[in-house]
Amino acid sequence: MSALDLVLRARRMVGANGEQAAAVGVRDGRIVVISPYDADLDADADLALADDEVLLPGLVDSHVHVNDPGRTDWEGFTSATRAAAAGGVTTIIDMPLNSIPPTCDVPALALKRKTAETQAYVDVGFWGGAIPGNVPELRPLHSAGVFGFKCFLLHSGVDEFPALDQAQLEDAMVEISDFDGLLIVHAEDAHRIDHAPPPDGSSYAAFLGSRPRTAENVAVAAVIRLAQRTGCRVHILHVSSADVLPLIAQARDNGVRITAETCPHYLSFTAEDIPDGATQYKCCPPIREAANRELLWDGLRDGTIDLVVSDHSPSTADLKHLDTGDFGTAWGGIASLQLGLPAVWTEARRRGFTLTDVVRWMSAAPAAQTGLGTKGRIDVGYDADLCVLAPDETFTVDARQLHHKNAITPYDGRTLTGVVRSTWLRGVPVDLAADPRGRLLTRGER
Repeated sequence: MSALDLVLRARRMVGANGEQAAAVGVRDGRIVVISPYDADLDADADLALADDEVLLPGLVDSHVHVNDPGRTDWEGFTSATRAAAAGGVTTIIDMPLNSIPPTCDVPALALKRKTAETQAYVDVGFWGGAIPGNVPELRPLHSAGVFGFKCFLLHSGVDEFPALDQAQLEDAMVEISDFDGLLIVHAEDAHRIDHAPPPDGSSYAAFLGSRPRTAENVAVAAVIRLAQRTGCRVHILHVSSADVLPLIAQARDNGVRITAETCPHYLSFTAEDIPDGATQYKCCPPIREAANRELLWDGLRDGTIDLVVSDHSPSTADLKHLDTGDFGTAWGGIASLQLGLPAVWTEARRRGFTLTDVVRWMSAAPAAQTGLGTKGRIDVGYDADLCVLAPDETFTVDARQLHHKNAITPYDGRTLTGVVRSTWLRGVPVDLAADPRGRLLTRGER
């Protein structure tokens, strides 16, 4: 018997201390040794990456709407986890909506886990939901292993997942703080949006005006005030307004336990370039102006924004109203799970960032934020979840060739840089033609 199951040799490997040449040794699905590239290691299989390939840790995408069960025509665990694997993502955390029922109590979590257990091509964890009236369900869900609790401060888009008002938000924070859980917040203020001009048909400018950045700014400020009062750990989802970055930075200086994310679409697209009627770009909060995009990149540079995740929120084609181009009635969500890595890398390299930066935002930081202690790094003791990337190779996105269920994405026809050539889950290549091997994860396991 060999000492190792596998050795992967890479002239470029992004490890815990940056980029280096290395030989990564794997036994029983875990990394057990990292040696110089030419080290003499005894293994059952010894493979060398091509000279144009880089070995990265598998990505951790902590913001994915799988919609299964209940809205499986929108997406499902088979299609979503295939898309994840094709994009170098080895772990996803599933949002508590838009499935039916939403994951707001332990029986709903059990149903979600039963649905996923035979379909997962990558590892899958679950968020719980915080909605009006379910404060008594939060501690049992925490004990059952959810990674935290999502809430909305305005209508979520689906009636079965209602928003919290300020009093309900504080009640949830008090309870979650008591067991040191995590509350993740869709932060847009309902009052500000209710009093904004309504979206007007196919006009993107009118849609943008209907979701003003002031709504995001006011909501984030309210979350910070309540987090400071209750001591609750909070995370701001899908930051689109760069105005909130100074608020978040100041809150941290004041001792508030707050983190923040943004998404590839806010870093890639600009409002000025979105054609009227192009509802494939609709998301909430919306894609904003070019100057705002650059400030988001600055927020990544200075560390105010901790992580980049997809907010993969697909739907069927009819719900996007591509025929009418009506932004007011179209479903708000962008499908991008398979494309996050090349989308971010394409824009990051133009701004002088490195693959080490991308790995920090898209792998190490999401793993740390969710408490996944063996994910997100190429390091001894970590799961051998790996991505082989050709960082200089380009491709043009064809939505029909993507693995998520409905062939709709604003990236269709866009040329991106960075091709995922293989994805490895616990030291074994993910084979999309074979039976799925993903595991269901619970908070705190190692």
